[in-house]
Amino acid sequence: MNYAVIDRGDDLSKSLAEKFHKLAGERGFTRNDESPEIVISIGGDGTLLLAFHKYVDQITNVAFVGIHTGHLGFYADWKADELEDLVAMMAEETPRIVRYPLAEIEVETPSETRHYLSLNEFTLKGVDGTLVAQININDEMFEMFRGDGIVISTPSGSTAYNKSLGGAIVHPSIESLQIAEIASINNRVYRTLGSSVLLPQHHHCDIISKKEQRLQLAIDHISIMSSDIRSIRCSVSSRKVSFARYRPFPFWNRVREAFLGYDVR
Repeated sequence: MNYAVIDRGDDLSKSLAEKFHKLAGERGFTRNDESPEIVISIGGDGTLLLAFHKYVDQITNVAFVGIHTGHLGFYADWKADELEDLVAMMAEETPRIVRYPLAEIEVETPSETRHYLSLNEFTLKGVDGTLVAQININDEMFEMFRGDGIVISTPSGSTAYNKSLGGAIVHPSIESLQIAEIASINNRVYRTLGSSVLLPQHHHCDIISKKEQRLQLAIDHISIMSSDIRSIRCSVSSRKVSFARYRPFPFWNRVREAFLGYDVR
C-alpha cells in the first residue's frame, strides 16, 4: 500500500505522524508522497482540507483517512490513542470507500476561466464594501443580492460555515449544493429570498458581478483577491472525494458527536 501523511504541525500531530510511519513500515506499507493510494490526515478538519487540496489533481485515485488531535474532527474517524488499531486494520482489512460530492467553481474574467474544486464551501465577499451581484439559477435571474457575501456549500460542508448562517445540514448522499446569504440587505432595489436554497446535482447557479468591485474568493481555506471577475458558476462536480472507512461511523453520528456532544461509540 502506498500512503502519505499530512499533519497539522503541532507537537502531538508530528509525533503521531512519526509513529504512524514506524508502524506502517513494520507492516510493509510504502511511503509515497507523490502518488499515494491512502492519505492520512493528522490534526483537525483544517488539516484534512490541506490534504485534499494538496492531492486534488489526483482526487479520483486517492482515499483519505482522518485522525483528529483536537476538539472537533468532523472528517476524522480515529482518535489519537487509536493509531495502532488503525494501522492494524489498514494491514488486515479492506476498507469501505465512501464518496462525497464536491463543488465545482468556474471563475470567469476578461482574460481567462479558472476552475476549482471545493470540499467544504466556496465563499464570495466584497473587500471594500458590500457585495453586489445578480444570482442566476439555471441561466435565469433568481435574485439581486447586496450584502456581506454568499456561501456555496457541499453536503459535507453544510455543517461548517453554512450551518452558522442558518443553513440546513444535508446528508452527503444527496448530491447537491446549498446557497446561503451573509447579511443580505433588502429594499426596493435589492430583494433576496432570505433563506438558504438547495440545488440538485443537475442544476447550477451563476453569481454575476454588477459593479466594479474587489472581491475575496475563498475555496475552503484558500483565499484569493480579484478585481476583474465577471461571473462565477457553481455546480456539483462530476468528481468526488473518497474516504476509506475501516469501521462504521455514520454521518448522523458525526453530527451528533460534533454538535450535541454525545459519544456513544
